[in-house]
Amino acid sequence: MKMNDERLIVVTGGAGFIGSSVIRYLNENGIKNIVVVDELGTTDKWKNLVGKRISDIIEKQHFFTWLEGRAPDISAFIHLGACSSTVETDASYLLDNNYRFTIKLSEYALKHNHRFIYASSAATYGDGSFGFLDDGSKIDELQPLNMYGFSKHLFDLWAKNQGVQNKLVGLKYFNVFGPNESHKGRMSSAVHHLYPIAKTTGSIKLFKSDDKSMFGDGEQKRDFIYVKDAAKMTCDFLNHDVGGIFNIGSGVASTWNELGIAIFKALKLEKRIEYIDMPADLIGKYQNYTCADMQKTKALMKDKSLCMPLELSVADYINNHLIPNKTW
Repeated sequence: MKMNDERLIVVTGGAGFIGSSVIRYLNENGIKNIVVVDELGTTDKWKNLVGKRISDIIEKQHFFTWLEGRAPDISAFIHLGACSSTVETDASYLLDNNYRFTIKLSEYALKHNHRFIYASSAATYGDGSFGFLDDGSKIDELQPLNMYGFSKHLFDLWAKNQGVQNKLVGLKYFNVFGPNESHKGRMSSAVHHLYPIAKTTGSIKLFKSDDKSMFGDGEQKRDFIYVKDAAKMTCDFLNHDVGGIFNIGSGVASTWNELGIAIFKALKLEKRIEYIDMPADLIGKYQNYTCADMQKTKALMKDKSLCMPLELSVADYINNHLIPNKTW
């Protein structure tokens, strides 16, 4: 399919962080035939949809009933709806919500020949011992560190074992940050949490290293990607027929100290960083290093500069969204 197909694009988790950003990107490219699937409940997620052009909003509990008889009207699913908490301990909930729901929806899409793009996660890579290469043939080797990552990993394995991996697109998102994440609470990005602290106190706190032999305090590295870039890459898969596993990251591993410095620069403040002990529920489940191998994604999109540099991304987020309290 092509992004200008007049049929519906269904975005699950469409009021969420990445989902609402995907809708913004689609709107900016003239697409408004979008159906949002989400659970709004009593949260403020609805604010992420203000100003967006969409066709309808369907509550998750009514979604499969709504799908009945609508297959000819749909061109693609961008399935981003999931529990994204890396500290969620209810394994049964994660299995139902992240794994079995995705199987059911993908089977519908495959049956009706719909494009199916879904969110996997960099959390499936675990501690990085097996690298961060988006090679679908080697996913059996991966060992996630938490139940969230395992729930995502299970669907990747299901797709491979069912022989449909190359008929679907699984996107392994790395550390995404940016506007539209305020509803995520503890799971919102470090920039979202650290910005108000830096602004009011002139200082921020980062976790001490739990592996001093490899990383100094604040020198743990992550692949941080701005949500605007993640949304652009996600939507570009609507313009390709390729399937498989693809990384969505910047391809650059930056330290937490570098991220902190970018926050201070955006606020025009001097750097002041303190280091605190890591919470007990993160020890042993914390990724000290992530870096997306972006060769496959870059080759597909024929773009060698997919992402804004970290410092510019942080400045855009703080100055154009956090300070004026604006979504995207």
